[in-house]
Amino acid sequence: MREKKHTDQKGLLKWPTLVRGILIKRYKRFLADIKLDDGQIVTAHCPNTGSMAGCSDSGQPVYLSLHDNPKRKLKYTWEIIEMPTSLVGVNTLVPNRLVFQSAQAGLIHELAGYKTVEREVKIGSNSRIDLRLSNGRKDHCYVEIKNCTLVHDGLAQFPDAVTTRGLKHLNELERLVKSGCRSVMFYFIQRMDARVFEPADQIDPDYGKGLRRAVKRGVEVLIYDVAIDLVGIKLNRKIPGAL
Repeated sequence: MREKKHTDQKGLLKWPTLVRGILIKRYKRFLADIKLDDGQIVTAHCPNTGSMAGCSDSGQPVYLSLHDNPKRKLKYTWEIIEMPTSLVGVNTLVPNRLVFQSAQAGLIHELAGYKTVEREVKIGSNSRIDLRLSNGRKDHCYVEIKNCTLVHDGLAQFPDAVTTRGLKHLNELERLVKSGCRSVMFYFIQRMDARVFEPADQIDPDYGKGLRRAVKRGVEVLIYDVAIDLVGIKLNRKIPGAL
């Protein structure tokens, strides 16, 4: 496993204090049983609704954050799993936080030059987009962010399960382009062992067709991996896409 150490703290999103354990099993999507290094077995919240194929193997080391909020039913949250070729971030809240933080700081070249960056912007009557970057009232760039953890032999793929919601987002980005706005689909590979990205046609062929159609109609695609260690996580390299 390659663990990239952070010599440059710029753009780094730091983890809370982490507790190590071994994954026993993940179940019911939101739950994971973990044996901590002190021998205690705990049930942690799994903040990932996907299938987590390729990053939920029983017996692998995992790292949890601990929360003291008395209102929380589960005190632990699963943040990272250690796979043979990379640490993998499993918390799907991280991509939006980190891309927002990085865009605000001007650290993403393709999204630089905008005066304001907003999160969770309402579009239409019942939908939201992850980011809106703006220069005044009419110059807008809309960004939808997708967490990608499915990697095999250097090939990163999205989605890891059929996603009608993801297809809906592609359609919304197309409509925004048609209205004169810039639209970007941002694939956030939350691990360090990817060399190239492509849609997972074998899992959701409709999504793959939708992505290729959206690109032809003007939706831009950005793909970045991360540098991740037990201190924090930051955007790292731009990854080529086979679309």
